[in-house]
Amino acid sequence: MEAADSISRDKPTVIVVDDDPAILRSLKFSLELEGFSVRTYADATELLNEAALPPFGCLVIDYNLPAVNGLELLQRLRNGQVRLPAIMITSSPSKMLRESAAAAGIPIVEKPFFNHTLSDSIRVALEHQDRH
Repeated sequence: MEAADSISRDKPTVIVVDDDPAILRSLKFSLELEGFSVRTYADATELLNEAALPPFGCLVIDYNLPAVNGLELLQRLRNGQVRLPAIMITSSPSKMLRESAAAAGIPIVEKPFFNHTLSDSIRVALEHQDRH
């Protein structure tokens, strides 16, 4: 393992996409306190225009984004060969959204976040990625 690879695995990058600036700031702050490196994006276009995403990390995507929803964004990323594990965040997900996310293998963490629900879900996703 190269030094750069071990550094990225020591402090994985969490990529957060949410159109609410207050949520972005709050998640960046709390996830950095949990030991993650955090990149934030206000919408799907901003993330899709990113030149390089880290090889090890986790996507945290709000379902209710302007222009495209979180599942559509994730599909576009997958079509572009981005294989980072993903977590969908949203308030009061519908039965249809739950079924669509489950079919895509994406856990949903509901807003508001309690205790360490989101960071625990991120750690599980990273452990899964590390094994593959």
